[in-house]
Amino acid sequence: MLDWKTFSLKLDTLVVFHGLEQQPVFSAFQGFLRALDGPEGQRVRAYCALAEAVYRKGFDLSTALLEEICQDENLYLSTLAADQEIPPLLKNRTEQELSILQELVQLSCEDLQEAVRTAIPIPLFSASSLDLPTVYHERAAAVSTQGWGIFAKHTMFYVQDGIITPASPADETSLAALSGYEDQRQQLLQNTKALLADLPAANTLLYGDAGTGKSSSVKAVVNSLASRGLRLIELQKHQLRELPRLMSQLQTYPLKFILFLDDLSFQQRDDDFNALKAALEGSSCARAKNVAIYATSNRRHLVKESFTDREGDDVHLQDTLQETLSLSARFGLTILFSVPGKDLYLQIVHDLAQSAALPIDQTTLDAEAERFARERCGRSPRVARQLIDALVASTGL
Repeated sequence: MLDWKTFSLKLDTLVVFHGLEQQPVFSAFQGFLRALDGPEGQRVRAYCALAEAVYRKGFDLSTALLEEICQDENLYLSTLAADQEIPPLLKNRTEQELSILQELVQLSCEDLQEAVRTAIPIPLFSASSLDLPTVYHERAAAVSTQGWGIFAKHTMFYVQDGIITPASPADETSLAALSGYEDQRQQLLQNTKALLADLPAANTLLYGDAGTGKSSSVKAVVNSLASRGLRLIELQKHQLRELPRLMSQLQTYPLKFILFLDDLSFQQRDDDFNALKAALEGSSCARAKNVAIYATSNRRHLVKESFTDREGDDVHLQDTLQETLSLSARFGLTILFSVPGKDLYLQIVHDLAQSAALPIDQTTLDAEAERFARERCGRSPRVARQLIDALVASTGL
């Protein structure tokens, strides 16, 4: 029988992987070890708590622990990601701890049930055979494109209460699923590839008519380049003051990030206006080299204006107007998505219908497309998508 007390002491010596104590399966396993000297009921409850944590991760103890170990954010990984030489003490200690953790992932359900010492039927789970050190070093070698923690598992995120949170389910729009506006998307794609190549990449404003695919284009580009180390974090306008903190946080990661501001516009004398302006250019904090800001808007100049605003009572009216226009000018790249003409609109409809394998002749489809656009007061890729969805639903595909 395994000497559980000695094994528990080994786990208590973890330094590099100390953060595993915050992970659900590892934490439940530590709770199980602490309960082994207690009464039968305490041992059973601790075992079942561990089983529940394993079930939530796919019913295999070894695989669940492997996921937590490989996603752990630690000094070894951050040093490796910064392309710095690993100090011998850190390297040796990491190997020692991986050896301890190898013992952990080798444990079977039968080993744990024997330690519980009960005749009551308790939950079963599986355990795989894993070479943890080999797998871990393979994952670590790809840290520059896979990252660690939540960034290794997810592509798109939002910020909630100051915490970067995975978007689930994430938008899976692909470039192949989009039709039209190829030149615009090519500009966006090339700029994003420059970011990935550590070349100067411009903060980008995608502006134009509603429903033309600005947001979808950004997310499709991110999805197409995610395997190369690109991630997207979406911010709301009221979170713009968090930009300096986010950039400071993200620059410590090896990945590249798009900070995405969707459907952006400001009122006159909006307090958030200056926060974005400073982040784009002019702040005392330099922009992180692995971060670019992408924004979409229906307005080229981002600030809602009235004729009264232009007439105004400001003594230096021209200076005020220039201040209003200065924000959009700070984006290094601006890409226009204008409302499509009839030919482009029908091309988008045809492409979407073909992708959906819609059984309808082109003449009928074109007539339906024009009728649909009239009912919705104009042509756009969004209207085309809504039409195809409606036709697919009506045919029961």
